[in-house]
Amino acid sequence: MIIAPFSSKPSHQIGEQRVIFRHLNWSAYQQILQAVGENRGTRLIYDRGILEITMPLEEHEFFSELIGRFIYFLVSEIGGKIKTMGSTTLAREDLDRGAEPDKAYYIQNHDKVAGKTVDLQNDPPPDLVVEVDITHTDIDKLSLYASLGIPEFWRYDGQFLRIYQLQENGYQEVNVSPTFPFVSKTKLYEFLSQAKEDEIEAEKNLRQWVRENK
Repeated sequence: MIIAPFSSKPSHQIGEQRVIFRHLNWSAYQQILQAVGENRGTRLIYDRGILEITMPLEEHEFFSELIGRFIYFLVSEIGGKIKTMGSTTLAREDLDRGAEPDKAYYIQNHDKVAGKTVDLQNDPPPDLVVEVDITHTDIDKLSLYASLGIPEFWRYDGQFLRIYQLQENGYQEVNVSPTFPFVSKTKLYEFLSQAKEDEIEAEKNLRQWVRENK
């Protein structure tokens, strides 16, 4: 069965602008991170010598923000706990990889990191990471986030959501989120469509639906 996406019409907007640098070592990546600082709108992702700098545009930011709210509302309504990491840099020198996802969350492992600054050398990685990639990226994000040990990865291209669950040999695409098994992708598409017109009404409708179906 084919699940209807958020919109059957192709987007005429560009979701991101990207710049690629190659043949950079870890030290150069760290220097660039320090130079650009934290108060910026760009996202940096580094994978064994390749650095991609992404500058999100309006369409990207809308989907990123609203998918993040979708997750937050679900956790809230099922009585769970959540620690929002946003685009915090997830860097592992031992893997020669680092990423600033659109969204990252601790849900199942919330109690292990609540009230503290996360240290990936000692703490578990985020339970759920979200990336919006409307335009092409040269980074193999499935390989990257699998290496970082992210249990669940959501990837949205402006129309379709793909959900990946980490297995022993990498990610396996699944139809339903392991974190929210009672929610279909269709519900996200409905939420995004409603939010395009009225974000507050979309929230009210989603929360009511969860209360009736959780």
